[in-house]
Amino acid sequence: MADYIECTNLKNLKTEMMTCTMCGFCKSVCPAFENTGWDRGVARGRMVLSYGLMQNEIPADKSVIEALYQCTTCKDCERRCPSKVRVVDVVESARRDLVAAGNVLPQHKKAIDNIRMFGNPFGSQKSVPETLGQVPKHAKLGYFVGCTSAYRNTSTAKATISILSKLGEDFTLVNEVCCGSVMQRVGWHEDDVIAQMKKNIDAITAQGVETVVFSCAGCYRMFKEEYPKYVEVPFKVLHISEYLDSKDLKLSSFDKKVTYHDPCHLGRHAGVYKSPRNVISKIPGVDFKEMSRNSATSRCCGGGGGVRSAYPELSSQISAGRVKEASFADVLITSCPFCVNNLNVGKEQIKADVEIIDLVELIDSLL
Repeated sequence: MADYIECTNLKNLKTEMMTCTMCGFCKSVCPAFENTGWDRGVARGRMVLSYGLMQNEIPADKSVIEALYQCTTCKDCERRCPSKVRVVDVVESARRDLVAAGNVLPQHKKAIDNIRMFGNPFGSQKSVPETLGQVPKHAKLGYFVGCTSAYRNTSTAKATISILSKLGEDFTLVNEVCCGSVMQRVGWHEDDVIAQMKKNIDAITAQGVETVVFSCAGCYRMFKEEYPKYVEVPFKVLHISEYLDSKDLKLSSFDKKVTYHDPCHLGRHAGVYKSPRNVISKIPGVDFKEMSRNSATSRCCGGGGGVRSAYPELSSQISAGRVKEASFADVLITSCPFCVNNLNVGKEQIKADVEIIDLVELIDSLL
């Protein structure tokens, strides 16, 4: 039988939960609800469940845990909400209370155990620079690769390194560990998240880095939006699209119809919409067309918030829906390794005839 839990985190957001008017506008944009149809799995349902947990009116049973962990934390409901309820803050606070009470999903626990032991969620014993054949050094410009690009999507990391080299930059890879996004998204203990932050800040400052570029939208969001809440960030942070936007790129022609998918971390969470599009516009011959839902209204790929690992079927359904929206294009560009991976899952599911590529890989091939 499920237990009632102590909700020390949710108690700080009682006003947020009570601000929800139950209007249901969130139902029109929630990617999870679109595929489950359950009201518990949309923002207003999650506000009710979270409030019930806090008031000890409902126990933390399987259905409650499922509803709170099927949220991709894409933030589209917050954009649509007339009352501007901070839904993601509530959901992640509820998750922290669930974790504190011992309710940890096994898929998430495995990744977190690896982060705590090896510094990355995949359990690799090699450092990020070592994995990519690089030797860290002192430099004013640093590249923070991120775990997924370092240990899985290595083509993205190599393309970024190649671009920086071609542009004549004196740069270094940093002695990084996981940025802490995985931990924070699934509600892991705050002390461990802050420990990851401090390790990265110390490593980067020790190398004399003044500007850090990121090819991972999730890592960038952490350093730009989350780190300053807990630690001092004594250097400038740039997403690779912002960096490329500032450069005079001499690119080869690319005569294909392309579209762009906004990663939730980069767009709604970090506010970067123009730079990726500006970079695409630098490509000679490209035929760029927006999907109907783009920029702030862009549809989530389904890969965030721990949903991909814990609920892969739901994640794939969300992804397939997003890929369908790009059916008119030859190439679907994005700027996040999670999005690349999950969109490819959706592509395979519906047998779509569209190439999915990270922006840096396309730019590197044309530079």
